[in-house]
Amino acid sequence: MQNKLYSLIDKLEKEHSLSPDEYKQLLDGRTPELAEYTAKKAVAARQAVYGNDVYVRGLIEISNICKNDCLYCGIRHSNKSCSRYRLGEEEILSCCEEGYALGFRTFVMQGGEDPFFTDELLCDLIGKIKKQYPDCAVTLSLGERSFDSYKALFDAGADRYLLRHETADPELYKKLHPEDLSFENRINCLKNLKEIGFQTGCGFMVGAPYQTNSSLAADLKFVEEFRPAMCGIGPFIPHGATPFAEFKAGTLEVTLFLLSLLRLMDPSLLLPATTALGTINPTGREQGILAGANVVMPNLSPVSVRKKYELYDNKICTGEESAQCKSCLSRRMESIGYKIVTARGDKKPFNIQLKQEGSNN
Repeated sequence: MQNKLYSLIDKLEKEHSLSPDEYKQLLDGRTPELAEYTAKKAVAARQAVYGNDVYVRGLIEISNICKNDCLYCGIRHSNKSCSRYRLGEEEILSCCEEGYALGFRTFVMQGGEDPFFTDELLCDLIGKIKKQYPDCAVTLSLGERSFDSYKALFDAGADRYLLRHETADPELYKKLHPEDLSFENRINCLKNLKEIGFQTGCGFMVGAPYQTNSSLAADLKFVEEFRPAMCGIGPFIPHGATPFAEFKAGTLEVTLFLLSLLRLMDPSLLLPATTALGTINPTGREQGILAGANVVMPNLSPVSVRKKYELYDNKICTGEESAQCKSCLSRRMESIGYKIVTARGDKKPFNIQLKQEGSNN
């Protein structure tokens, strides 16, 4: 059995595609030895495209106000204990100014689905950022919007959009979200973003309540077929003010294994070592890089609001200044032989020819 699993890793490395059942076999049969074998191949695949460069993104959490009530999220609408905030235009532009001086060339504006941020307001803000910093990329992560809204934001100058699909299992999606959110609409949003021309990112939770290895295998197959520019995954971490407060967190080990599989699936994928990884383990982000990731996202948000943007309990980096946060990450990356680079950090071209029998991709 183990020999077969190693053969599947070799197949993924060569063909960048497996069947859902093959992905499930790998997850069911994961051992520390298999994970180590996979990580070595993942690191080699990433180094062939990106070397030892780690791209850095400046994260600006613009609002923790959200109209949605996702069962796993600490800023869900019905969490009355959440201290709400919303950054103004001057505050956001100030974060960009500070970030640019520190060497950031991508700004990621992330927030809950806050109706205050209309297309008109966001387009004006994007235009000002792009005019002031024409050599920078603007990434948005602001949830589900209409095709016309996404198109307006793209036309205003936004380069990338991150929208985690959370799970590719429709039944699990229903268990994690309120009735007014649908799996179909989430997937349509992702398709719209890609059609419009965004460098599109998807992603999923690892170890979410009710998740199975079959669910995770579906996630891997979805990412494989969707071919995003970016994929953000991280362990589920419960928040005490949600219905899932008593559920166990996802594990570092499974998350790292999935990072390696995603890297072999697409050697040029932009793959973050997330804050959630660093939250469940002090060296989680370093281990993420050593499993195949190549992006880190220090926080540029004002220190006064960082604790308030709490999607899960015990989030790290809530008190450091931006310069401290970046220099700390730089030292951490250097300690494992990698270096943070000052660049937009776009996805590099990589020609993937899927060879799997019966594949329509």
